[in-house]
Amino acid sequence: MTSSIRQIAGAFVVALLSAVQWYVWMAWDTEYQTDPVTQVTSGPYEAWQVVGCGVSLLVVFVGALLLGARPLWASAALTLAFTAAWTTTAAAEDSTGMYGVGTVMLLVGLASATAVVSLVVTALRRGNAQRVGA
Repeated sequence: MTSSIRQIAGAFVVALLSAVQWYVWMAWDTEYQTDPVTQVTSGPYEAWQVVGCGVSLLVVFVGALLLGARPLWASAALTLAFTAAWTTTAAAEDSTGMYGVGTVMLLVGLASATAVVSLVVTALRRGNAQRVGA
């Protein structure tokens, strides 16, 4: 398999797994919770869902990078697929149109996070390669 085809296949797998994370961890929960004492409403997601989803996305992304995916391709695949999955759900449930703001925030946040993780993984890999070669 040529390098370009491998990169495209890798990006497709990252995109697929990223979108799946939205549906597995978050899309099913649409209920808000109200604290009986303070009457403060929160949700619809619980903290454990957000943490679990974030860790799952991190595993998918770092795994792809360690398996040789190009950081830009993997980052774009994760960011666009997860944002598209979220937007599809949010648009269907939002009558105010504010989901557009959430889409932009999610897109910028994921792009920034994957850029930082890419830099860290690349730096760690270069550091390890230099130690092994020395």
